[in-house]
Amino acid sequence: MDWQLLHGVQLKKCVMSHVTAWAALSALILFVHPMPSHATEEPDYKVVQTLDNIELREYATYSVAEVVVPGPAEEAGNLAFPILAGYIFGKNTGTQKFAMTAPVTQAAEPVTLEMTAPVTQTVAPGGFRVQFVLPKGVTRASAPEPLDTRVTLRDIAPSRVAVIRYSGFWSDANYNQHLAELQTALRAANLNWVGEPIYSRYNAPFTPWFLRRNEIWLHLADTL
Repeated sequence: MDWQLLHGVQLKKCVMSHVTAWAALSALILFVHPMPSHATEEPDYKVVQTLDNIELREYATYSVAEVVVPGPAEEAGNLAFPILAGYIFGKNTGTQKFAMTAPVTQAAEPVTLEMTAPVTQTVAPGGFRVQFVLPKGVTRASAPEPLDTRVTLRDIAPSRVAVIRYSGFWSDANYNQHLAELQTALRAANLNWVGEPIYSRYNAPFTPWFLRRNEIWLHLADTL
């Protein structure tokens, strides 16, 4: 990665600065699509092994809308979230059939996509990559095209990831502790990982700390 910092150091700084932008977006999402986090759609996966509190997951293919925004780190979230929210809430061509929670419609007007979880973020060449997961059944080929050329649609290939889940508010100490715990467990199991850590969040920022679901993902280089 261009930023030459190991294991998401920049990501941690960036996420800490995202509270205002994420709060505004979450409030909009909950106003338009009120639902508890446990009912929010997620990509399909199966847990193939556990290492104490670490899950080794196999994810099926899913699709995302993503944007890569430049630094400085403290501005990345403020740039990314409004861009992706614009696509999700109708800044798209809407020229193809799209299955929503209501009946399937032939949409000639911009369509609104159902919000899913998690929202992921990681260091990327040239800045930071932020992704919104698209609803199940929606692929790069079937999703409405973004009107904003900064938004990219992408199919994510099946993958194997090691995941540690934890609650609480964001803090450097909380993140560092759980990332180290995840890496230690993988080393003890002789499992290798590739790429930068992915920080995944599932809740609005005003969710009580004990109900929050935070995860750190590491892509596995080994076959399970």
